[in-house]
Amino acid sequence: MRIGDLQFYQIAVLLISLVMIYFGLEKYFQRQATQTFFKLLVRIVVWGGMSLVALFPRLTDQIASFIGIAENVNAVIMLGFLLVFLLIFKILSVVERLEQQISTLIRQDALDNFKKK
Repeated sequence: MRIGDLQFYQIAVLLISLVMIYFGLEKYFQRQATQTFFKLLVRIVVWGGMSLVALFPRLTDQIASFIGIAENVNAVIMLGFLLVFLLIFKILSVVERLEQQISTLIRQDALDNFKKK
């Protein structure tokens, strides 16, 4: 496989995957509270899988025939999976941010109540 043989969507998915893996690694090595090793591992597996599927589209045919799926609807499934994965990570980051804000507010309120007594 040569780079000149790649289609636009393959290059786009590969670049997006590399960027998402890079951001995960960056968050992990900066020791941000929201990035755990498990999240990093999931991110690498999912985005690495997307890259493999984009670079080797026939791989999905082999997997589909192994599983028993007759028709090749892999592009639709891959796009849906990608969108759902992005939404889940976005929701997860929002929930974690809200939990941190609630914890901060509760601690601050507890300290204020302690100082008043």
